[in-house]
Amino acid sequence: MKRLLSIELQKIWLNKASRILTLTYFILLSFIALIASIKFNIGNIHFQVAEMGIFNFPYIWHFNTYIAAILKLFLAIVIVSMMANEYSYGTLKQNLIDGLSKEEFILSKFITIIFFSLCSAIFVFVLTLILGYSFSSYTEIGIVFSDLEYILAFFVKLVGFFSFCLLLGILVKRSAFALGFLLIWNIIEGIAKAFLNFRLFPEGKTAGYITQFFPLESMANLILEPFSRLSIVKSIGTQMGVENLKDYSVHFSSIFIVLCWTIVFLFLSFKILKNRDL
Repeated sequence: MKRLLSIELQKIWLNKASRILTLTYFILLSFIALIASIKFNIGNIHFQVAEMGIFNFPYIWHFNTYIAAILKLFLAIVIVSMMANEYSYGTLKQNLIDGLSKEEFILSKFITIIFFSLCSAIFVFVLTLILGYSFSSYTEIGIVFSDLEYILAFFVKLVGFFSFCLLLGILVKRSAFALGFLLIWNIIEGIAKAFLNFRLFPEGKTAGYITQFFPLESMANLILEPFSRLSIVKSIGTQMGVENLKDYSVHFSSIFIVLCWTIVFLFLSFKILKNRDL
């Protein structure tokens, strides 16, 4: 596995565009810390974003993983390009000629996905601890690590999403078209979700039960938006008579669905590669 990972990392690092995108991704992740310095001056009202409680434990685990997950597109481009370059530069054919089996080839890509997802999770974990201990009003150990499952959800979300990108890269062969297909798929899921919610099942939870099995929707369900969870937003909603009954916790059923999709993506990637004339 170490050899396979080394081969893939060399390919990525030697490609200037992939190298820049990877570095940009991790640099942007660190910019989450800059949110703390944002200040608002509205007339006589002066407040800093950090004072709203977004960096309080355990809420910060939810907030940071949600924001960090938005930036995953940068690494998605790297994953798609990683596969597209195999076709463009003929390295896929050369690797197979040199003795690398198709199973090992897919495994090398998946190991790389695991590596990037793990590095991202560790990076966000360390960044969250630093920001939390710097700004949080609660630093007791029990509170600090009470919502740590968001890091697991973040890791699983990246693995699932990048595995989907790998499948698209193998299927389409061109990074631009693969990313375009990803956008189209997102729109298709959005239309299907709207149709189920507003036409077929306007009342009840049936639509939500069905859509939770959609690939991208299942990944989105791992970490729901955290903003309506803020106390200041809740108090405004209460004053307006809006009751928030959203469940923000990480459900292991959601993790299981994404892991199942990950297996499907890898299986389809292997089947396409196996049956394709290279």
